[in-house]
Amino acid sequence: MAGDPTDPTDGRVLAIVERGYRGALDKQFFDELYLATELHRQLGGLDVLLRGSAVGYALDAAPPPPLRIGNRTVDTLTDPRQGLRTLLGAGVRVLVEEPDIAALRSPLPLVDGVELAPAGATAARWAEYRMVVFL
Repeated sequence: MAGDPTDPTDGRVLAIVERGYRGALDKQFFDELYLATELHRQLGGLDVLLRGSAVGYALDAAPPPPLRIGNRTVDTLTDPRQGLRTLLGAGVRVLVEEPDIAALRSPLPLVDGVELAPAGATAARWAEYRMVVFL
C-alpha cells in the first residue's frame, strides 16, 4: 500500500521501456537508460520495467563488438548492459517481464540484480507509483 514506510514503491516513479534500441552511430552518448539514471537522481527514486524487445537489455551478454564499415572501425557503440549495471548500482530496481524474456529463448542469464516480473504484475501496481512514464 502506498504511504506504508516499508513499501518499496512509495514515492517512486515507474519507467517502462518497451522498444529495444535497434542501433545507429549517432546514439553513442545518450539513450533511455542514461535518461533513466538522470530521472532516478532528479525524481528521488525510480523503478524500470523492461518489456517487449527491450528485455534483451537484461541478458548478460558480451559488449557489442566493433562495427566495421568499409575501412573504418567504430568501437564506441553503446552497451545497454552497462547502462543497466549503472542503474542497479544507483539503487534503481530493474524488472523484466517474464513472458517477454522467455520468448527470446536465450540461454544467457540475466544481468545480476535484474528481477523477473510475472505478466501483468507490475501493471497491477501502477496506482502505487507516484508517476508512470514510458521511455
